[in-house]
Amino acid sequence: MQTITSDIIFRNDEAFPTEMDAIDPLAKFAYRFHKPKNAKGEDLIYFCGNSLGLQPKTVRSYIEQELKDWEDLGVEGHFHAKNPWMPYHEFLTQQMAKVVGGKALEVVVMNTLTVNLHLMMVSFYRPTQQRYKIVIEYSAFPSDQYAVKSQIKFHGFNPDDALIELYPREGENTIRTEDIEALIEQEGDSIALIMIGGVNYYTGQAFDMKRITQAGHKKNIVVGFDLAHAAGNLKLQLHDWNVDFAVWCSYKYLNSGPGGIAGCFVHERHANNSDLPRFTGWWGHDKATRFLMGPDFDPIPGAEGWQISNAPVLPMASLRASLAIFDEAGMDAITTKSRTITAYLEYLLENIGNENISIITPKDQSQRGAQLSIRIKNSNKAFFNKLIDNGIICDWREPDVIRVAPAPLYNSYSNVFQFAQILKQILA
Repeated sequence: MQTITSDIIFRNDEAFPTEMDAIDPLAKFAYRFHKPKNAKGEDLIYFCGNSLGLQPKTVRSYIEQELKDWEDLGVEGHFHAKNPWMPYHEFLTQQMAKVVGGKALEVVVMNTLTVNLHLMMVSFYRPTQQRYKIVIEYSAFPSDQYAVKSQIKFHGFNPDDALIELYPREGENTIRTEDIEALIEQEGDSIALIMIGGVNYYTGQAFDMKRITQAGHKKNIVVGFDLAHAAGNLKLQLHDWNVDFAVWCSYKYLNSGPGGIAGCFVHERHANNSDLPRFTGWWGHDKATRFLMGPDFDPIPGAEGWQISNAPVLPMASLRASLAIFDEAGMDAITTKSRTITAYLEYLLENIGNENISIITPKDQSQRGAQLSIRIKNSNKAFFNKLIDNGIICDWREPDVIRVAPAPLYNSYSNVFQFAQILKQILA
């Protein structure tokens, strides 16, 4: 059986993935990442970049440079290191801005994701007695649920009333954009903030952030996104989409390492808004006068003004190594391969011909990135463990979903074919 996507005709034979790997312009990047191995020293098939990306081989040298400068220079490394620590976060700004489609003024690397989410909601969730509700998707990552509910309670409201959760229609797995727009139109006068995931972690659905932002702004609602599963995965255009704010981690598709430094976007129209309340710290203070140690806070224009503490250089060095690869590869090439390799995975799964397997991620390529969430009927984690025993590293989510993420920078078409063959054997 053949399937056509764009100008590529998929085939379900062993030669096809070899042919695709041979012409893949990103194939060379796979050798720049360390691969987990089994007891025999053989590479495992790693489809878990949506949870923790693989380590770029250059990370060690990036971190060791800062360790060496710390060793040799001590405190003088802030100004005289090969990469001075004082402005270190600025070394990441341009490349990170390219990844999320923002201007340098709008992007800053800082903190961790949920910390940044709270900092953004301090500024952008300003409820009144008439307009106090927050919209979030029903299956949002738990940390987002906790953060949003705690902010609602902090302002004296009840989440049972103030939290609006978006649900799919009965019998469907994902949420239709037109249903989100209809809810915004209907409830908009009571909504203070829309804060949903760019990509839902469970289903892998990528939301239409442009349309959602337009619908929210039409009703004078602030719109923000958690891009934990979108940054480095989708082609983002946060500035052009007019998004108010966004936050993301960098240890998934962006490969910065466990618990890596996070990022934040604030649209330039808010860059000089002194009326926005915020939690402040000295690293967000005007750089020209920061070391005068004055008592009054004078924020840096743009996203940098939301910084609180000075840069954690070692985690930033790790992210810097990965962003150099992203910058070289380019998000256009990354997302092009992402669409093709994910469609190939979908094609192979559909050709297994087993009624116990279904895909809950949208079939529409504009509504997904490099992830398919596979539901295995009447299965449990023992089924997932069989994949691990056969050299596959992916991800299990209760009660019956396996998340598979063919990250385009280090996964091959041959990896995808091997996975499908192993899955077919286990199902049989």
